[in-house]
Amino acid sequence: MPESSESDRYQTLAEPASGVYKEKGSKFLSFAYPVSTDEQIKIHLLEIKKAYFNATHHCYAYRLGVDGAIWRANDDGEPSSSAGKPILGQLHAHHVTDSIIIVVRYYGGIKLGLSGLINAYRQAASNVLQNSKIVVKYAQTSVTLRFPYTNIDAVMKLLKDFQASITAQQGEEEYRISFSIRCGLFPALSEKLLRINPLIITP
Repeated sequence: MPESSESDRYQTLAEPASGVYKEKGSKFLSFAYPVSTDEQIKIHLLEIKKAYFNATHHCYAYRLGVDGAIWRANDDGEPSSSAGKPILGQLHAHHVTDSIIIVVRYYGGIKLGLSGLINAYRQAASNVLQNSKIVVKYAQTSVTLRFPYTNIDAVMKLLKDFQASITAQQGEEEYRISFSIRCGLFPALSEKLLRINPLIITP
């Protein structure tokens, strides 16, 4: 496969995971999910709040995007920055994005104090990430090509060389192929495609 920069490389969770952390009677249940959209985030939050409706707090943090530039941390009634930010900090520390961690707290009757809360939520988030399978992925872009059918062999060879994943194709004299490809490889592929004159259409 042609070389590419690592700017499109990121780490995320392969599957959901859970963990438990206890501190002075309080129980912290942690849940981690791979997510890529706001809708997925809302679904997981609703599911957890419904399943653990009698918990004292449902705190969370998430990061989205290859560089994790889209994020949010929520304390859900805990003192400001004592829950959401420590959870978010563990996503940063483990270099994980496109993921959400929700920590459900059951109060045990003993106040932990600000530093105690920060440590407890950090440990709960760290625990669930240690129980998670973290995988490397690459950001993808979707592209559609239009070209004369006589060029199909040359186009198909390039797509195979660049490990593009074809999602649709149709046509006779004029042919159309839609595919997804790693973002970091697309500039080099585009340059080679233009040498055989296909029209590149990006949705």
